Amino acid sequence: MTLSMTFGCCSKVRLFRNKATVDLCRKLSDAAISSDETQSSAGEKPRRRRRAPGNATVLLFPGQGSQFVGMGKGLLKYGNVKEMFAVAQKVLGYDLLSLCLNGPEKDLMKTVHCQPAVFVCSLAAVERLNHENPAAIESCVTAAGFSVGEFAALVFSGAMNFAEALFAVKVRAEAMQKASDQVPSGMLSVIGRPQANYKYACVQAREHCLSLGIHEPVCAIANYLFPDGRVIAGHKEALDFLQSHSRELKFMRTRLLPVSGAFHTALMEPVVKPLSDVLRQIEIRRPEISVHSNVDGKRYMHDKHVRNQLAKQLVSPVKWEQTLHEIYERGQGQEFPHTYEVGPGRHLGSTLQKCNMKAFKNYTHVDVALTED
Repeated sequence: MTLSMTFGCCSKVRLFRNKATVDLCRKLSDAAISSDETQSSAGEKPRRRRRAPGNATVLLFPGQGSQFVGMGKGLLKYGNVKEMFAVAQKVLGYDLLSLCLNGPEKDLMKTVHCQPAVFVCSLAAVERLNHENPAAIESCVTAAGFSVGEFAALVFSGAMNFAEALFAVKVRAEAMQKASDQVPSGMLSVIGRPQANYKYACVQAREHCLSLGIHEPVCAIANYLFPDGRVIAGHKEALDFLQSHSRELKFMRTRLLPVSGAFHTALMEPVVKPLSDVLRQIEIRRPEISVHSNVDGKRYMHDKHVRNQLAKQLVSPVKWEQTLHEIYERGQGQEFPHTYEVGPGRHLGSTLQKCNMKAFKNYTHVDVALTED
């Protein structure tokens, strides 16, 4: 696997409804191919290499909520980062680099902006890692991404082209923003006691909403993070109920997340069709390394599997804890791979620490902002 996978490598791009976008993707694809003639063709069977665990690496890509003003600082000198932001400006229609570096924060925090920002900055972090430690890239056998981070993981794995994946992220983010604007909703981070029953708490919250006259209320587990760590999402009234009854529900700590909607619940159903339509139009290949799906923690097996799971992910809980168990399951005395979190924030490292301390001992964060240029 070569690093040009992060920037895209397909020469035949299927048509989008937006002709300007497909032309852009074609230009990017051609440029990526010319920069790496050794890249295998789209029809070639992916390589499967075995490595001793101690010599292998895992890349984890963060999701929405990890963004911050200043990310991207100092990264333009690495690899294709400058070109990535230039392409992003054309695909998105605004200056993503300026938004990442300078804000304003209230704009960067919007779903429609922060998802593309996290996606591009995470792949920029891969370029930095390749510059500082190329062996970490060449030794990578597994990747996983949290929510929108899954798109970055798939681009890195060679399954998707950079520009096409960014266009899909754009459509996804716009549709999620629109769906969020329709219903007052959100996400609540919960750390519970061992006896906490999260699903029953959601049932009680939905019953409370029904008593308020809310038709078909939504309240469900949206993220499985670590033992006794969950994110619950749904109608605002349901989350208010959970916070006000946290003691009876055996919740030790609750915190509203800075997001605009109830992601990974039924309230995102309007997003499924727009994203599915885009995914049918872009080229997707079988990943050259193992990439794990948020839906069930299992590896993607083929292109249809990727399309189906990415659409299903929108209305399904992110099973991150289960994904980490799949990636880091080891026999007694077997070595753990080195893990790199590539992108803004250290959220995934913190989660890994709570799920598997032995694996966390080999963890490194690759930041997206340099203190010195």
